[in-house]
Amino acid sequence: MDIRPLDQTLSASPQVAVNDLRSLAAQGYRSVISNRPDGETPDQPSAAEIATAAKAAGLEFRHIPVVGGAIGEADIAAFETALAELPGPILGFCRTGTRTTTLWALAHRDDQPADALIETAKAAGYDLAGLKPRLERTI
Repeated sequence: MDIRPLDQTLSASPQVAVNDLRSLAAQGYRSVISNRPDGETPDQPSAAEIATAAKAAGLEFRHIPVVGGAIGEADIAAFETALAELPGPILGFCRTGTRTTTLWALAHRDDQPADALIETAKAAGYDLAGLKPRLERTI
């Protein structure tokens, strides 16, 4: 698995397989957030399948499906709630990890400078430079 830490609580990754959940639990993850809508590709496991495997592995699960380029304030609020409620460390995933990283950055725009969020994402391999106007807020 291609797991990329974003902070002490959250790491991002591309799509996880049902068989990955036990390994994630063994690595110390306590929760999983899916940011991928069901049915994006025919070979993708459903959120229900991931949720069942997560529960069997002793992991908490939350499904917050978002479409890249169409992430709204309600999506950000749901992600913030998940980060606050779920036990960490948390693994968030989508097709590539970019939507999870985008949600993470938007969830932290009120407590971290835009440039710092963009640099953290870049260090993890995600380019959020185009998101800068949306990340810029008075801290």
